[in-house]
Amino acid sequence: MRQPTCSCNDFDRAQLLRRGAAQAGRGLPVIEPGMPMPAGTGLNRRSFMLSATGMLLSVYGAGRLLDTAAFEAGIANAASTPNGRVLVSVYLQGGIDSMSVLCPVGDPLYSTYRKVLGLPEGAGPTFTEDPRLQWHPQAAPLATLHAEGKVSALPTIGYTDPMNQSHFTSRHYYEVGAMDANLLTGWLGRYLDVVGTADNPLQGLCLDDSLQPALATAKVPVATIDLPSDYSFYAEGVWGPPQDLMYGAFRSLGEVGVRSGDVGLKESGQAAVMSTTLREQLLPFQPAPNATAPALPAGYPTAGDSFPARMAAVAQMLAAGLPITCATVTTDSVFDTHESQASSFTSGLGEAVQTLYAFQRDLEARGLADRVLTVVWSEFGRRPQENASAGTDHGAAGCGFVIGENAAGKMIGEWQGLASGLDSLGNLTETADFRSLYCSVLEQWLGQDAAQIIPGASSLPRVTVVQ
Repeated sequence: MRQPTCSCNDFDRAQLLRRGAAQAGRGLPVIEPGMPMPAGTGLNRRSFMLSATGMLLSVYGAGRLLDTAAFEAGIANAASTPNGRVLVSVYLQGGIDSMSVLCPVGDPLYSTYRKVLGLPEGAGPTFTEDPRLQWHPQAAPLATLHAEGKVSALPTIGYTDPMNQSHFTSRHYYEVGAMDANLLTGWLGRYLDVVGTADNPLQGLCLDDSLQPALATAKVPVATIDLPSDYSFYAEGVWGPPQDLMYGAFRSLGEVGVRSGDVGLKESGQAAVMSTTLREQLLPFQPAPNATAPALPAGYPTAGDSFPARMAAVAQMLAAGLPITCATVTTDSVFDTHESQASSFTSGLGEAVQTLYAFQRDLEARGLADRVLTVVWSEFGRRPQENASAGTDHGAAGCGFVIGENAAGKMIGEWQGLASGLDSLGNLTETADFRSLYCSVLEQWLGQDAAQIIPGASSLPRVTVVQ
C-alpha cells in the first residue's frame, strides 16, 4: 500500500483539527489565530461511535437519536425510491497542481514557468475545447470520458481574493460552501437538513475514518463507515450460531434502553439498535467466514489503498438499493507537492483518475449512471512558477471536474493564459467560482433552490453542469 506523503505543516494541522472535530469525545487541538473552526464543531448534536477490530461506524445527528421503528421505517421508505439522484463528492487532498493535470503546453510562457516540471507537447491527449491545454498522460481516462461528453472540466476554479493560501482556510470554504470562517455546517449537510429525514443516517454517507465536514448537519443524521465489507461486531471466542444470538441480544438490550425512561440508557440503546440495523443493511457486502475480502470490480486499481475500494463500495451500495443521497470520499494521495513533485504526482494522479474512470464504468455496467453525478475538487491550485525544489507551492485557482452520464461535458470557465490570467501575487485567477458550481449542482441536479443552502446565492452566476 502506497503511503500518502506531504511536506506541509499547514496541511498536517488541518488534518488533525478535522479529526478532532469529527470524532466524538476527542476534543480539538489548539486553533491558531485566524483559522476557522472546522464544520461540525460546536453544534448542539449527539453522536456516537462504535469501534472494534475491523469496524468503524459513526452516526452523527441533531437532537434526539431515533427510536427503532422510525429508523427502520426510514430505511425502508428511502430504499423504496431507488431512482433518486445521488451526488458524490471526491476530495483531491492537498491542493492539486492544475497546471500538471491540464497542462498549458500551448501557452508561450509555459516553458518559462515550468522548466523542470513542464511536459512536452504531445505527451498526453489534447484538451479538445482549448487546444492550448493538454491532459497529463495519467489523466488520459478523463480525456476519454470528456470525449464521450461525460466530464466537465474547470481549469481555473476558485474564489476571489484568495490571499491566505492556507490548506485549512481554503478547504473550510469549499466544505461549508461559503467564504465564512464562522459557518459550522457543511454545504451538503445543509442540503440534507432541508430535504433529508430524521431516520436515515445513510442519506449522507462518508466513507472515511472520520466525518468529512462537508456533510456536517444541524438537524438530520449522517453516517461514516470505513468500508461496508469491514463493518461488523466481534467478540473473542464467539462465532457461528452463538454469534447470531449475540447480535440478537445486542439489539434486544438496545430496545430495552430505548424504552427506558433514563436518558443515558435511551441514547446507548439507540446506538445499539442503529448499529445493528446498519450491520444488517451491510451484511451483503461482507466476505464469507474465513474468506478473503472480495476483489474489487474490474478496472479499479488494486494497490491496496482505500480510495479505489471506497469508490467501488459506493457503486455496490447504490446497486443494493441503499438509501444514499450524498456521499463523500477522499483520495489516499496527498497532492501537496512542495518538492520532487513529478514522481509522487504522477503515481497519485494515476490512481485517482483510474479510480474515477472505473467508478463511472462501474455505474454504467450496473445501470446506475443516470442517477449519479460526481464532483471532484481540491482546496486550491499551485503556483504557476515551479520552485527550486522541483515542486510547486500554494497558489490560488485550481482545477475541478464534474463527471457523469448527465454531466454537461463542457469546459466551465476558461484558460486565460499566463500572460494575462495571473493575479497580483502571480497566481492563476479564478474564472469559475466554486460557490457558483455548488449553486448550479444544487439546482440543476438535485432540484433544490440554492438560496436555502449557499449564502449569497442570489448574487452568484450559474454555470451549466447538467445537459
